Amino acid sequence: MDPRLWHKIAAISGALAVGLGAYGAHGFKPNDPAYKQVWHTASLYHLVHTAALLAAPMTKNPNIFGGFMSTGILLFSGTCYSVAYLEDRRYNRLAPIGGFAFIAGWTSLLF
Repeated sequence: MDPRLWHKIAAISGALAVGLGAYGAHGFKPNDPAYKQVWHTASLYHLVHTAALLAAPMTKNPNIFGGFMSTGILLFSGTCYSVAYLEDRRYNRLAPIGGFAFIAGWTSLLF
């Protein structure tokens, strides 16, 4: 895979992160205000790891780093968005796997 493809993936992810963050800040009105914080956490991790994804082409193993970051965004942030939007914590099972993907991505920079 062309390492520069990660910039396109980051562009799409970044646009989604900003859009979902704006929705969370201005349009999301959960019945339980605790879910507003869950949405905020999803948005923060989504945006931070999207910014990191921009560096994928500069890493020694861009597909490993980019793959782990993308997986983390989908599983961690995606799960948190779902939990917050549905206001149901039963859907949180994939979030820890996403968190481990983030850790694996950052750790992959050591090798």
